[in-house]
Amino acid sequence: MIPALFRIIPVIDQNTSETSFSAEVAPDKLVEDQSSWSQPENLPSLTAPELYINHALSHLQFNLRVLAQSMDEETPLMERLRFLLIFSSNMDEFYEIRVAGLRRQVEMDREIPGRDGMPAHEVLRQIKLQSHEAYARQYAILNDVLLPQLAAEDVRFLQREEWSEEQAAWVRRYFRGEVMPLISPVGLDPAHPFPRLVNKSLNFILSLDGKDAFGRESGLAVIPAPRTIARVVRLPDHLCDKGDNFVLLSEMIAAHAGLLFQGMSVTECHQFRVIRNADVEVNAADVEDIALALRGELHSRRFGAAVKLEISKACPEHLSEFLLERFSLTEAELFRVDGPVNLQRLNSLFDLIERPDLCYPAFTPAIPKALKAETGIFDALRQEDYLLLHPYQSFAPVVDLLRQAAMDANVVAIKQTLYRTGESSELVELLAEAARNGKEVAVVIELRARFDEEENLKLANILQEAGALVMYGVVGHKTHAKAMLIIRREGRRLRQYAHLSTGNYHPRNARVYTDYSLLTANEEVCQDVARVFQQLTGMGKAMRLKQLLHAPFTLHKQLITLIDAEAEAAREGRKAHIILKANGLTEVKVIKALYRASQAGVKVELIIRGMCCLRPGVKGVSENITVISVVGRFLEHSRVFYFQNAEPGIYCSSADLMDRNLFNRVEVCFPILDDKLATRLRREMDAYFTDNYQAWRLQPNGHYSINKPRQGQERRSVQSALLTKLAV
Repeated sequence: MIPALFRIIPVIDQNTSETSFSAEVAPDKLVEDQSSWSQPENLPSLTAPELYINHALSHLQFNLRVLAQSMDEETPLMERLRFLLIFSSNMDEFYEIRVAGLRRQVEMDREIPGRDGMPAHEVLRQIKLQSHEAYARQYAILNDVLLPQLAAEDVRFLQREEWSEEQAAWVRRYFRGEVMPLISPVGLDPAHPFPRLVNKSLNFILSLDGKDAFGRESGLAVIPAPRTIARVVRLPDHLCDKGDNFVLLSEMIAAHAGLLFQGMSVTECHQFRVIRNADVEVNAADVEDIALALRGELHSRRFGAAVKLEISKACPEHLSEFLLERFSLTEAELFRVDGPVNLQRLNSLFDLIERPDLCYPAFTPAIPKALKAETGIFDALRQEDYLLLHPYQSFAPVVDLLRQAAMDANVVAIKQTLYRTGESSELVELLAEAARNGKEVAVVIELRARFDEEENLKLANILQEAGALVMYGVVGHKTHAKAMLIIRREGRRLRQYAHLSTGNYHPRNARVYTDYSLLTANEEVCQDVARVFQQLTGMGKAMRLKQLLHAPFTLHKQLITLIDAEAEAAREGRKAHIILKANGLTEVKVIKALYRASQAGVKVELIIRGMCCLRPGVKGVSENITVISVVGRFLEHSRVFYFQNAEPGIYCSSADLMDRNLFNRVEVCFPILDDKLATRLRREMDAYFTDNYQAWRLQPNGHYSINKPRQGQERRSVQSALLTKLAV
């Protein structure tokens, strides 16, 4: 059953409609350990460590909010499983990048405390405690809740002891024919040292009894599972009573490991995997060709330093100690799990069954009428701007704009940035086609988009072979801006059209990430976009832009100016209001500016999906600041900045409110100049603060509480409301 530690019970405050966690132990066990924090008696300096939340622990809290979705009984069952698997994927990346970085600080004796004052070794200690509890919760949810409920819906994962004779025979044949020929078992002895195992790969550690044909009896062996074989295998329907029945590859290998060691006895067989440091480091200043250097580094990512070991719960101590020694890890990095060691590989299940009744209802993203035409998008954009909110509104007009540009004889040039686009991207094919059609195509591809580097290298080759001019951004700064510029000859003049977005040019992500797209022919905006591309592809001093805010040059400074202007308006007795929506808020000067605005009386509302280092509700400092995080069907990804007394007063941005975005990346923040669109966008931001279903509110002590309806109050989900309003 689920450990009492994680038995979440909503407690509803009838006055505020906010819900806190109650459990059989203190709720701070579920989130960042803030037990040492207390409301300062005296007004602290804005640099005081107690005013800041540790960013790594805040990141971990977001992952826990994702995991909590798997327990929401109002969410369809397969979607609850999906949230459980997303948590697994998120935690892998958390260890590969954040934990790996903290460990490196400790190992090099270079611990650099953040604004919260917490040294790396203390952060690692808290991560260890919370992560072990979180993994225990994850597998308890899987084994005690989701798998039984799936079985009740005739979706089953059959264990070895559940196989009928016919099923066992089929599995054995499948193993002999499809799996066994690809396995290379490694008996450990001086001639067969412990193998170099790939990051996150499925492996087995075995104890053997007996001697082999050469007289060897080391007693230990390792089986690396073939990475090319599906981890979830469907049993033939005629072998099962009903429903969808599956066997895991790990069960197959464990059941038949003896076939790989003829004449010997397998006394122990346990699955394991190692998580490694996956951060790719390329000193761009020291290489002549960043693409060539990155290709070399990508291979080493698979074999970085180990940071975490997962092993089956039943594995005996002598085998786990053996593995820890081989990976130079300690008990603190050992996780014993009660189930498959790589849960995210269960994602293949969603392609193997058709159970729409267990998933979110399907919907059709809407397309504005003027943008539906096969041709004529340029005519529509000359009339007015269009603001699309994906996934409620379709990404198709963006693709159609590029398609029309690639085919239109009057289009002479196309410029585009690509950060993440996805495998076999139609956008890349259209850019290549445009180049083959004789248009000037310039593409800035960010090769260092984490975990998409290899894919981006392939896309770069496709475009170069088609004749496009491909560049890799700016040395020392990731190109994170999302922009497309189309130059079209119309009569005696060249006219420009632009697309700007808060999200990537990734059609698949546009179906699950919330992002804003602006399609415009506004001359000043398009001229600014052209200047940004000129800086990306050429060299020269920073150019003055009329409408866009541009990192690393003007965005951070202008954000501080806009925040301070709201504070001044409040001091003068005027109404002042700030809404900031982003994926993360960690940059200290922005946080300080927001504290000053709160002290001046500005109403500050923040929608921060993930990391938030600002501590709201501190008397005398941030009591006018509200922070919420919405976790639901769609990944909240859009960045929106609203300032009541500014003109223009509302912006969309590719940048989060984090140091890396504001100082170390090329980002574009664009104003919404059309009054009608600006009013709509503001209303959509306001709707987030009416959510009493999937909005989590950050408390002064660093805990998050989930909003719930008061008695008799209607449930309100901002994502459901937007889906109803905007989609078909």
